[in-house]
Amino acid sequence: MLPAMTISYTSARPATGMARALPWAAPLVAAFGPAAVFAADLSLTVEVPRLDVAEYHRPYVAIWIEKPDQSFAGNLAVWYDLKMRNKEGTKWLKDMRSWWRKSGRELDMPVDGISGATRAPGAHTVSFGDNSVLKSLPAGEYQLVIEAAREVGGRELLRLPFVWPAKPGAKAISSEARGETELGAVSVTVKP
Repeated sequence: MLPAMTISYTSARPATGMARALPWAAPLVAAFGPAAVFAADLSLTVEVPRLDVAEYHRPYVAIWIEKPDQSFAGNLAVWYDLKMRNKEGTKWLKDMRSWWRKSGRELDMPVDGISGATRAPGAHTVSFGDNSVLKSLPAGEYQLVIEAAREVGGRELLRLPFVWPAKPGAKAISSEARGETELGAVSVTVKP
């Protein structure tokens, strides 16, 4: 638990404009940086394609953030078969090899706020604005990485660059990629 902090703000001139409406904003920005006052949102749209195969299984999908040097920064989501008896769904998580090596093998699944069920074919949009990984992420350039693996199927990995957080007042910035087999169109959007 953090110690209590008292912030006082005084000025010789009367406050006008934003300073009058938000007298606490300047000290917070000075103490914690702009992300403390200006929340940002990261949303992801993932298309899970319907494959015309004899035995179709929904893909397991891992979504995480990497720094520019491809070192691990944090997990956003892992979609796998949660309902199998005795946590048998976790047995195939290692098929998402890149994610498994970066962080998966260190996790005790399911992880609250990260784990979720596999998704049916179609487009799925997920918002990560309140994710604790993003809240603790320093400002800078990153890559959103998404990896999919399917039983009796293939494996695919896509990287989408983004800048976190978006500058206040800026327009939303998007990055897009398209998979060839296990993933369809994927886009990440960062909004101020």
